[in-house]
Amino acid sequence: MLLRIFRFFSIFPLPLLHGIGVGLGWLVYLLSPAYRRRLRANMRQAGFSAHLGSAVGEAGKAMFELPFIWCADPQRVSRRASVENWELVQHYLDAGKGIVFLTPHLGCFEITAQEIAHRSELMVMYRPPRKEALKPLVEGARARKNLLLAPANMGGVRLLAKFLKKGKPIGLLPDQVPQEGEGVWADFFGRSAYTMTLPAKMAQLGDAVVLIVYAERLPRGKGYVVRFVPFEGSLDGDSAAQARAINAAMEKLIARCPAQYYWSYNRYKVPAGVAGPAAQEAA
Repeated sequence: MLLRIFRFFSIFPLPLLHGIGVGLGWLVYLLSPAYRRRLRANMRQAGFSAHLGSAVGEAGKAMFELPFIWCADPQRVSRRASVENWELVQHYLDAGKGIVFLTPHLGCFEITAQEIAHRSELMVMYRPPRKEALKPLVEGARARKNLLLAPANMGGVRLLAKFLKKGKPIGLLPDQVPQEGEGVWADFFGRSAYTMTLPAKMAQLGDAVVLIVYAERLPRGKGYVVRFVPFEGSLDGDSAAQARAINAAMEKLIARCPAQYYWSYNRYKVPAGVAGPAAQEAA
């Protein structure tokens, strides 16, 4: 049923979907106190409260563009995206160098993997949806030609490592809160956030280059600009230093279009079984 609904909405033009999404974003913001508090608190923590109004609308666009991104014809979706700085990626592909793409929850992050897969094989880590009814929709939408999925477990990590060692690119979400034992506490916009250690481990394991990619959403439904950015931080030091370097790169990227970040995400939560940041600092 849900798949049929998404396919129905996928036939509509992107400007209309984004227009509806803005209204939906404001409706959710006004009707959900918990959502409203978290979004405002996270934006205040990062110093971007001035972008609150735009962020509410952009969050709605992010929800209502999914039928188009996931269910519309891939060529139709791709025509709405332009790619900037692909030559940076092609340089490493031609050299047979493994690439770890870091894609934060910024802009239309769902379209980035699709655009890479139009040009190269790519394996991305994903967390299967908790609701069984969502699996056919999510997995079917993401698993396309040249785009391979690795579940967020040890088996998936092994698949990613094997793929990377062959000189092929993988994709990770660096700002997703990991599970117990898979992260460290690291500063993110001035507050400790449990941060995954996998990106740095993957890069070192495969002697790979780290690149950042995000898709900025253009106004009035004009589409997206997929941008590839070099990672300028250092992955030397321990896991905490590596995680902080990646978080710092994410902060710099988010500052480019702060209204399009996923501010309602509970980035500062303490996962089950994980000691709080004070325990790490005391160790």
